[in-house]
Amino acid sequence: MKDKIKLLVMDVDGTMTDGKINIGPDGELFKSFNIRDGYGVKEMLPLHGIIPAIITGRTSKIVENRAKELDITELYQGKHDKLNTLKDLMKKYDCNKENVAYIGDDILDIVCMKECGIIGCPSDACQQVKDIAHYVCSNKGGDGAVREFIEFVINHNLSK
Repeated sequence: MKDKIKLLVMDVDGTMTDGKINIGPDGELFKSFNIRDGYGVKEMLPLHGIIPAIITGRTSKIVENRAKELDITELYQGKHDKLNTLKDLMKKYDCNKENVAYIGDDILDIVCMKECGIIGCPSDACQQVKDIAHYVCSNKGGDGAVREFIEFVINHNLSK
């Protein structure tokens, strides 16, 4: 069907993680990712023909490693202007607005969210994001929100 989701775009800090940045004397020490989110991305999305992508404002070797673990080939870091990257991805995969889902948690994500057919956010997202989201997860960022949103998106696709 025409309006099925083909592309799921995710923010990282505050969405795939709890938003805490642990920095030591040599830089970023670690980020905590939820295993359930990882299963959703690596196992569930491919079964439903949905391509996972990450667009994040920060740059981190840790995120690069996690993306490799999850077989995410569409990884874009250091993107403070996320919209141009989103538009390039939509063009690459021949997507219109209705074919794209986006999950994020903060003001930097809003410009992209407005260009997507389904908008999701963790329960602890900022209020401006919650106000425009189609689905506010019951889980917080880094605590299974991505998996919850993936299940919502898959159910949306199955109902089409």
